Amino acid sequence: MLDSLMRIDEAALDAARRTRRRAREMAGDQPLHGPLAGYHHETYAFPHREAPGAGRWKLREPRRNVIWCDRRAFDEEELLIALAGRVSGVPDVIRVGSATLHRYIEGQTLGSRFRTGTEIPDAVVAQLMGLVRNLASVRPDSVPVRWRVPLEDREQDGDSHGFLERLVHFAEEQVYARNEHRFGTLFRDIGVDRDAFKRLRRHLGGLTERPFHLLHGDLHRENLILDPVGRLWAIDWELAVFGDPLYDLATHLHLMRYPQYQAHRVVELWTASIEDAAMGASRHWQEDLPRILAFKHAQSVFTDVIRAALDLANDASLRATVPRLRKVLRNGAVPLGLTSVPTPCETAVALTRWRRSYASQP
Repeated sequence: MLDSLMRIDEAALDAARRTRRRAREMAGDQPLHGPLAGYHHETYAFPHREAPGAGRWKLREPRRNVIWCDRRAFDEEELLIALAGRVSGVPDVIRVGSATLHRYIEGQTLGSRFRTGTEIPDAVVAQLMGLVRNLASVRPDSVPVRWRVPLEDREQDGDSHGFLERLVHFAEEQVYARNEHRFGTLFRDIGVDRDAFKRLRRHLGGLTERPFHLLHGDLHRENLILDPVGRLWAIDWELAVFGDPLYDLATHLHLMRYPQYQAHRVVELWTASIEDAAMGASRHWQEDLPRILAFKHAQSVFTDVIRAALDLANDASLRATVPRLRKVLRNGAVPLGLTSVPTPCETAVALTRWRRSYASQP
């Protein structure tokens, strides 16, 4: 197994080198900036003589052999082109020959300006609510964009339970089961097995129907940028989908880590904003938002166990990984029906056993 993984890593490196060469050719004699931070894509920024206006543009190409832990509904570039002029703070996209370039937003991410756990200024939150209202006005089939998801696998407009069930099914089949041959023993050693999905479904049952609208799907501090004049932009739309309005709010709260008092205020503003744009979009949020948040905590268990293991395979510190993984397990324990969370020692043993097994397999 180790030999095959080494071959996969070499193939990924070759693909990354090809992306850099392509970016270098497109940049010509202009400076090349990158690779930029990002999990799923190899990205470079540069000025381009054929692109309109001043400033830099991004060439983004998918990284090889990355494990996708989220369901994708659309081609990102096609969606962004369709949203131009309809949703505020969306970067321009152009096609140059066979390449698609995204406008590089000059500025700072909210994560670089306001670290996780700290307050976001009211003026920035107000702009975020403008984006939320824009998204709530974009209803299913109102933009000319092709779905990646077959018609038979899409839930009906308003079927909030079906929408969340599709996400649970994706986590079970495409994240857990598809990678069980590599990470199954680690999951079982920390007390997470296939039955956890049955318990999760029981925990999430009975969501209220709400009219669907466009969701960004990944609104966190590193995907929100303030430009030099203080305008807010949202980048990385690859997880956008039409779905339950409360899912975007739950994802945002889960990833932003607001101080508790500001989280309550954001919930009030967000639910009022989507209700203004689409009657019924916030229906029964008091009952359903905690359950959707519980799903996000459960989903993180499967994502973060895999990423923690891969980090260890690349020589990350066990001392730093154990507390981070235990926190994720504690947060997901209730929706996954875990009777206990492994101790620091048990977690370290499980991770060490997996790393030794990973290194020893042919």
